[in-house]
Amino acid sequence: MDNLESRFDAYAGPLEILGYYGLAMIALTLIEILWDLAFKQRSGWKETVANITIAAVNSLLERTAYGAVFIIALFLAESFVPYQLPVNLWTWFAALVLADFTYYWMHRFEHEIRVLWAYHSVHHSSPEYNLTTAFRLAWIEGLVEWVFFIPMILLGFNLVQTVMAIFIVVAYQTWIHTQKIGRLGWLDKVFNTPSVHRVHHGSNEAYLDKNYGGVLIVWDRMFGTYQAETEDTVFGITKPLKSSNPITINFHEFQAVARDCWNAKSPGNAWRYLVKRPGWEPPKTAG
Repeated sequence: MDNLESRFDAYAGPLEILGYYGLAMIALTLIEILWDLAFKQRSGWKETVANITIAAVNSLLERTAYGAVFIIALFLAESFVPYQLPVNLWTWFAALVLADFTYYWMHRFEHEIRVLWAYHSVHHSSPEYNLTTAFRLAWIEGLVEWVFFIPMILLGFNLVQTVMAIFIVVAYQTWIHTQKIGRLGWLDKVFNTPSVHRVHHGSNEAYLDKNYGGVLIVWDRMFGTYQAETEDTVFGITKPLKSSNPITINFHEFQAVARDCWNAKSPGNAWRYLVKRPGWEPPKTAG
């Protein structure tokens, strides 16, 4: 692990910049909270406190071996790859584009496969939408999401370049969780913007399972999942959670999946409850 730490130390400058960006986003989040409360643009403290609590637990987990699973898993995968691409301007550009492309498909699968939706629904379950929503991330997603980025390692991108590209794609998305910024014209057709991402968080019929992109929204336009903001957004999930308890928020969908699998009429249906889209039900028999 000493070798792993030293490799990240070599990128202290870029990591420090990401750290400053994170502090700036926290500062903006605090300003937004005070603004909303002062002008009564937030319904109360419950969702905000839940989001901050979830973020605080994630911060603690990141400082443990549990939180390091993402990096450790990719580190071990890298040890099986006999070659590496050179680290230069071109491979950095390629790494960022490929990380964003990978993020699109990971994010899409997290909406289309119910067992993955079980943890990703944490991020979508709030009926409010503000900068604190960006920090409402499932406690267990780091145990799973590394799997999607193994292809980058197998293609020869080194661990640090891969992880930093992912960090940049994820960090970018903090500022778009706001209702304070309106539509941005042509930018909404190229990049993930507040308008584009509000659609993604909507439970409106027209908005469901749309706009999966991380930084670029061109992937959605290429693969038919783009939707412009055309109506007021109803935030949250289609079956409102009605709880601000961080534990319930993190595990309610796992309980629902387990219940459906337990009550399934066959092993096949139990499996389908895991891998089909959220909301899937076995066809009803005649009679």
